[in-house]
Amino acid sequence: MTAALTIAFVPGVSPAKWARVWRERFPSVELRLRPIGADDVDDALAGEADMVFARMPVSEQHNAIPLWTETAVVAMPKDSPLAELAEVDLDDAEVHVIDAGPVPADIDGSLDLVEANVGVVVLPQSLFRAASRKDLVGRPLMHAEGTRIALVWRDEDATETTEEFIGVVRGRTANSSRQPGGTDRDGDDGSRPARGGAKAGSGAKGASAGSGGSGSRGGSAGAGGKAKAKSPGSGKSGSGKKSNTGKGPTPGRGKMRGKPSRGSKGNR
Repeated sequence: MTAALTIAFVPGVSPAKWARVWRERFPSVELRLRPIGADDVDDALAGEADMVFARMPVSEQHNAIPLWTETAVVAMPKDSPLAELAEVDLDDAEVHVIDAGPVPADIDGSLDLVEANVGVVVLPQSLFRAASRKDLVGRPLMHAEGTRIALVWRDEDATETTEEFIGVVRGRTANSSRQPGGTDRDGDDGSRPARGGAKAGSGAKGASAGSGGSGSRGGSAGAGGKAKAKSPGSGKSGSGKKSNTGKGPTPGRGKMRGKPSRGSKGNR
């Protein structure tokens, strides 16, 4: 059976860019995309998902590679005086803040109140754009740290296939794909996540990669810098996750080297 890779993603994140690259590079390995709720990361990883594009923080039991930082915006009516500003400082603005974010628990309900001129809401720009509220505008929030998007997975789900997907997300070219025997044509750039990456946590270093969502900052795809991010927070794996079929990703180095690769969860 042809191997498959299941990637889940939370609202505001679009994996389309990497899905196109994957399907061109590994046509024999089916890529399945699954939208999930913001709070469903653990359940998705415990179920059919091999990896998840999630908003940090996530459970520190998972591996995580922080990718990009989303811009925090203030959602307001188009006719609000704040709409004339390039950036909004809520400390100086005389306005009621319905939800100061970073991600409102009820985005639609909060934006309904904004449309009713009750106040303003702070949320990631990608989520504001996804809401498509034509009567509202979003202005960047001054001094806001923003939210981080990360690629998250569990140790037990790591295979050569998931490593190849990490390479696609980090911008590894087809010519620099890992070769049999565990070598990279372009050399070891020090960015390989342990079989994966670092355990999810705080203090990410060198964690920028291509942004799949709009309104993000630092969205350049990069293979440099191993993320050592740990984030506190809130994710089954089948036994048939065969990633090396002779047509798909090739075996390489990593902590699972020398062990038989498993097939995708989707092949159970």
